[in-house]
Amino acid sequence: MSPIFQRAAAEWAAMRSEYGDYLEAHIAAAYDATNGVLLNARGRSAGVTEERLFLAGGAFATAYASPELREFWATRPRMTVTEFERAWTERLAPEEGEELPDHWHTAA
Repeated sequence: MSPIFQRAAAEWAAMRSEYGDYLEAHIAAAYDATNGVLLNARGRSAGVTEERLFLAGGAFATAYASPELREFWATRPRMTVTEFERAWTERLAPEEGEELPDHWHTAA
């Protein structure tokens, strides 16, 4: 396997692991704030799981979230894995004025 791909795969795995920790903590905080009422009646009857509710897109989540959970999200928005990954990569970006290693530059 390519060493470059191995490094990228390891970074992605680290990001997903950290996202899992974030998601677990966010669900626990929402559970506490809503007294465990995360799903509305429609979500419960559809068999939506708490994890799916937090992982799904905005329209799905809004359709099945309880009013208490939507209120919680108004003050503590949930972060999708895509948003989390974007923030993760921004953390890795070089600081302004920081020079990239010579081997990162391509010939013009």
